[in-house]
Amino acid sequence: MTMPPLSRRLLAELLGSAFLAAIVVGSGIAAETLSPGDVGVKLFENAAATAGGLFAIILMFGAVSGGHFNPVVSLVDATLGGLRWRDAAAYLPVQVVGCVLGAILANGMFALAAVSISTHHRASPAHFLSEVIATGGLVLVIFALARSRRATTAPAAVGAYIGAAYFFTSSASFANPAISAGRMFSDTFAGIAPGSVPSFVAAQLIGGVCAVALVRVLYPDVTPQDAAEAVLPHHAEGAVARATVSSGGECYIAGELPDRRCTA
Repeated sequence: MTMPPLSRRLLAELLGSAFLAAIVVGSGIAAETLSPGDVGVKLFENAAATAGGLFAIILMFGAVSGGHFNPVVSLVDATLGGLRWRDAAAYLPVQVVGCVLGAILANGMFALAAVSISTHHRASPAHFLSEVIATGGLVLVIFALARSRRATTAPAAVGAYIGAAYFFTSSASFANPAISAGRMFSDTFAGIAPGSVPSFVAAQLIGGVCAVALVRVLYPDVTPQDAAEAVLPHHAEGAVARATVSSGGECYIAGELPDRRCTA
């Protein structure tokens, strides 16, 4: 099945990443305003908005680009053969730029300075371990669903996992180098100090590597076609509209090449 042109996919990743950062940072600012002095309630508000927002933006843009919005997901997808390396190299800077723009827009929506470098230091051994686990778990959720032909459940599963990880990790589950970079630009509840970002990114990359190893063990027959369905299957318009059977008995999907997974 053919993917949409790279330019369209990059636009989807840019917009999705911007929405993601705006949701994370904006809900953090709102939580600070609505629940001052109650960290637990603020975290719950931030987590709930992020979980629901992730669900929505993956549905919005996933059919175009796959809905990665995360350099680790794109790198793992390329490692497993679902995304060309040159496409992954194009995804990464777009995701970072999108998250930075989203954080700046969130600041603006609450009448704050467009850019305010965060002073919220988060670097500690516990945070590092949390980011390894949070990122590894996220990647496992995504590629386990793709491998088991349940990719359509990914928007809900990813949102639910990240929402839960806000609470079971001490780092509040960034699990994404692009959002780590974007959150530097807002000195608010959801921000992170620039000095903490390198350790977060290192932990996230380690988590991605560990997840690749686990995916290969748990799903040893994972194929590039399986990987291409992460986070959501993304095909050209009309590529998966309906199944037909030719007069020769071969099974086709929307006029594409024969698909061995469907039967006459």
